[in-house]
Amino acid sequence: MAIRILVTGGTFDKEYDELTGRLFFKNTHIEEMLRLGRCRVSVAVETVMMIDSLEMAAADREKIVRRCREAPEERIVVTHGTDTIVETAAVLGAAATGKTIVLTGAMVPWAFGSSDGLFNLGSALSFVQSLPAGVYVAMNGRWFAWDDVRKDRVSGVFESVR
Repeated sequence: MAIRILVTGGTFDKEYDELTGRLFFKNTHIEEMLRLGRCRVSVAVETVMMIDSLEMAAADREKIVRRCREAPEERIVVTHGTDTIVETAAVLGAAATGKTIVLTGAMVPWAFGSSDGLFNLGSALSFVQSLPAGVYVAMNGRWFAWDDVRKDRVSGVFESVR
């Protein structure tokens, strides 16, 4: 079972400039994360964009939908910034691609060394293999249907809206 990983940026892939204190994008960390996690699943990694999700526009979300539709794989993981991951999940959910799509992100950049990204990526890879067709958000070892999830900005966790 092959899985496509679509990289869109977000905290997963942010770098830290020690001189300016600024976070920025350079290259994705997904290949390194897969290697360190000893991933034995067949994956194809594709960088769609490298942006902060707060800067994501409708055209960017449509590009993600298009890449999901065009991908030959039926199972797709999308790495995404957590600030607007729910909005992108809703767009994908409404698109009804017939594929299993799991969006995931990280609260702490991979480059910081204490990121939740590796755990979330591993969880997303497991969920995408076992869930039926549909769109889901995977964070902190849990999965949520696209229309039953929100980010609690006070506690920094994702939860069901019902």
